[in-house]
Amino acid sequence: MVRRCVTFLLGPGTEDRLPERVRTSIMAQQWQSEGLIAWVQLAILTFFALFYAISPKTAPEDSVALVPIVLSLHALFSLLRLVWVRRSMPPAWFVFLSVAADMALLMGLIWSFHIQYGQSAPFYLKAPTLLYVFIFIALRTLRFQPIYVAVAGLTAAAGWGGLLVYALGYGNMAIGGDRVTHDYIHYMTSNTILIGAEVDKIVSILVVTALLVLAQARSRRAMERAVAEGAAVRELSRFVSADILHRVRSSEATFRPGDAVERVASILFTDIEGYSTLSERVTPTHLLEILNGYFAVMGEICDRHGGSIAMFVGDAMMVIFDGPDHAARALATAVEIRATNGVRPLCRDGTTVMTRCGVNTGSMTLGTVGSKDRLIQTAHGDEVNVAARLEALNKDLDTYLLLTRATAEAAGLLSLCDPMGEVTVRGRAKSTAIFTLPEREIPVDPGLGAREGSDPAKGVRFPPMAVPGQRHENRP
Repeated sequence: MVRRCVTFLLGPGTEDRLPERVRTSIMAQQWQSEGLIAWVQLAILTFFALFYAISPKTAPEDSVALVPIVLSLHALFSLLRLVWVRRSMPPAWFVFLSVAADMALLMGLIWSFHIQYGQSAPFYLKAPTLLYVFIFIALRTLRFQPIYVAVAGLTAAAGWGGLLVYALGYGNMAIGGDRVTHDYIHYMTSNTILIGAEVDKIVSILVVTALLVLAQARSRRAMERAVAEGAAVRELSRFVSADILHRVRSSEATFRPGDAVERVASILFTDIEGYSTLSERVTPTHLLEILNGYFAVMGEICDRHGGSIAMFVGDAMMVIFDGPDHAARALATAVEIRATNGVRPLCRDGTTVMTRCGVNTGSMTLGTVGSKDRLIQTAHGDEVNVAARLEALNKDLDTYLLLTRATAEAAGLLSLCDPMGEVTVRGRAKSTAIFTLPEREIPVDPGLGAREGSDPAKGVRFPPMAVPGQRHENRP
């Protein structure tokens, strides 16, 4: 019951204890907020000082002007706080002290009015300067910690209560004496005290404080959930492609199993040549280091050309190319991957690998598959299977890049491709015409990225190709 009431008042909290990285992120935001508070407060004091300087002075010439003294003390304290905040996060005791000092100086300023203007103490109870109390309380909401809002409000209420008691007891005047009245008109037109009016002010301060504390507590929980979810999204973004992450973020409806569309797209399959042999001759730790380096390079290349990595299976990788020029971008990716073969080191000992690619274009289903609690974005269809079979055929044909006629035609590069005959890939009844894109036929162009340049036919820039017998310089 208590937990339900707390959730109703404050909103749902995080399910688990916040990780250290989340707490660190929140503390960084609190530090920034404390600096913002210091600057805002300094701006308010500057306004006070300018307003006081330009306003007509109606107090007697021989009166003691405490306003400049109080403003100077407050400004000095605010500058000290600002210097501290710029260097490091101030400790909690200093923040509590600054909250109390803000209210004490404001109450001291209000108290000084009856001396400055030569009036009895009840005179200051009608000062509109009390309204600045709510500014100082609200100022603490810039930092998502309700305790400081509560301290500001309680200090203000206690301070005003103290001023009321002082006014009541000033000159040995007891409650019920001549200075206390129940007549509102008499109260407004004289230096008398209306107890109910002062109690209303204290109650207003406490109610406003309570509401702000409740709002702050709810906001704090919402911020913790947002920071925790943001950290989780950043971590999860390393497990899914940027394209899938963008779709999830921009989708107006929840993804469900079976949500899919049928469209013409291109699929690229890759794997490492001789991976089994490599696994036998290196330690598991070394193999993991090589794979991490390999997938980092492959990920950079795929991202550059707008490919969405749908899955990793051992050393194999399936990449989906959807949208404009999908076939050209898939081929540009395969060409750049082939250019890294045996050239780009993947770990500290300089290990390199050879990569085989198969690319196909056709009608396929793109969508989500899985259960209601676990989904993946992938592609299905016969054309996907063909791309996987082409990648495997590279081993038999001693090539590193095979593609279908559909891909070559869609990319506008059929005239540059060498035919490799027709094959009946496993699982298919009809034969498929396959091609390779020889390195010697690819125009050397310093540009990179299928979305930037233009082949005469399709507007595709391919990366520089490795020339047999010559070392190819890769991009970082």
